[in-house]
Amino acid sequence: MFYKKNKNLMTEVGKKIFFFITVIMFCSFLGCTKNKSYIVAFDPGFPPFGYGSSNDKYIGIDIDLMMAIAENQSFNYEIKPLGFASSVAALESNQVDIVIAGMSVTEERKIKYDFSDPYYESCVVMAIKNNNQKIKCYEDLNENKVAVKTGTQGSKFAEIMQEKYHFKIGYFDDSPSMYDEVKTGHSIACFEDLPVMEFGISRGNDLKILLKDETKTFYSAAVIKGKNIELLRQFNQGLKNIKENGKYKEIIDKYAN
Repeated sequence: MFYKKNKNLMTEVGKKIFFFITVIMFCSFLGCTKNKSYIVAFDPGFPPFGYGSSNDKYIGIDIDLMMAIAENQSFNYEIKPLGFASSVAALESNQVDIVIAGMSVTEERKIKYDFSDPYYESCVVMAIKNNNQKIKCYEDLNENKVAVKTGTQGSKFAEIMQEKYHFKIGYFDDSPSMYDEVKTGHSIACFEDLPVMEFGISRGNDLKILLKDETKTFYSAAVIKGKNIELLRQFNQGLKNIKENGKYKEIIDKYAN
């Protein structure tokens, strides 16, 4: 009798243990990350994708997209305003989990990073001071200095063009500093992403677009290659969902010029 009772007790305990283990495995299989929290780096000097508002809160397309995707996919995150170059450095040193900072997808970057599905299309433009009538083409940059933002597609484009058109390059950590360099006359031109420059011009940055590179680039979020695959999957699914339910368009329209 004693054996029988203990046997039944062990059977019940075994069932409970088996059920508990099954739930854990099932949750893991589905990628249950409702309480999972990630650290997200972005560029606070890259309007309209990331910048500060009048009440000291960060706003922008990247900020709103991350918020909408996290809500759609039920995960938590902490935002880190690091600037573009510092965001990439933090990603590579495992201080952040993902970067969303208007980062263009390139073959060179694909070696280091896994990218999300693209969320915005762009290209590089050259801008000069609004009242500058002397610069008409790339040839006019000869022996002059141009300003670029460190680590961006604009800087890469300038470095490629430098050998042909013989200009000097000055590097800056953020777009406003780069614009000021041109407005004060210390640099004759700057290279910037089209939507960012258009946004700045619409807000009176005293510059004008002179030339546009027709090569398209695409912005994506990035993680270190082989890491945070589940986060990347959630980002892609969330992006897909908010495009389908209209939230994506609502965010883009909010920051339209």
